[in-house]
Amino acid sequence: MKALVTGASSGIGREIARELARRGYDLILTARRADRLRELAAELPVAVEVLPADLTDRAQVTDLWERVKDQDIDILVNNAGRGLFGPFDETDLDTELEMLEVNIVALHTLTKRFLPKLKARGTGRILNVASSAAFLPGPLLSSYYASKAYVLRLSEAVAEELRRSGSRVTISVLCPGPVPTEFDQVADVRFSIPGSDCKAVARLAVEGTLQGKLLILPGVRMKAVHFFQRFVPDKVLSRLCWRVQRRKGGLEQ
Repeated sequence: MKALVTGASSGIGREIARELARRGYDLILTARRADRLRELAAELPVAVEVLPADLTDRAQVTDLWERVKDQDIDILVNNAGRGLFGPFDETDLDTELEMLEVNIVALHTLTKRFLPKLKARGTGRILNVASSAAFLPGPLLSSYYASKAYVLRLSEAVAEELRRSGSRVTISVLCPGPVPTEFDQVADVRFSIPGSDCKAVARLAVEGTLQGKLLILPGVRMKAVHFFQRFVPDKVLSRLCWRVQRRKGGLEQ
């Protein structure tokens, strides 16, 4: 058994790698920071291949695929992601486009590349890491929220296609709430509500993926938010989210 995990150098990706290793999966780990990947590989009790890659670069995404396409990979974990805080008309365009390359284009490309191979083999699982942000408008984190909505809707649509075709391949989408990782430092935000435990989120993510569960919502709080937000008008949600986001950016104490 083997899995490929992107964004494996820290946070949820690192913990998903540990959880998969605990279950006996050999691993291919990718992220920009090779030193972090090698440190993680050294502690895991399974065979690990380290393939550093910057997923903002489409050429490196293609190269990653070329290096793994002939291997029998059972699980693809599209975990790599970035965030960017600030009003849409003030955030740096190049930084924003790099975020979209990781959050959308790389995830889309790897899913597109792997899915036909998994279907032809008749088995396999894909886990796409989105966020509770996928369900909400996100003023002050607009592009990030929109990118996670893309991940959610793509995953849901592909899952239905797989179901209709009778395939045993499954696709899951993880939508956690705040999780203390390096993400908040990179995105320059401070979460205004307590975060979930990263290890617990990873464990639930792997369990849900192996069960073929489509939507994985860690924690009672996130399940409740997902349920009740459906009854709130989008205009009201936008205003509520704006107030929450201001606190994330330290604009309001």
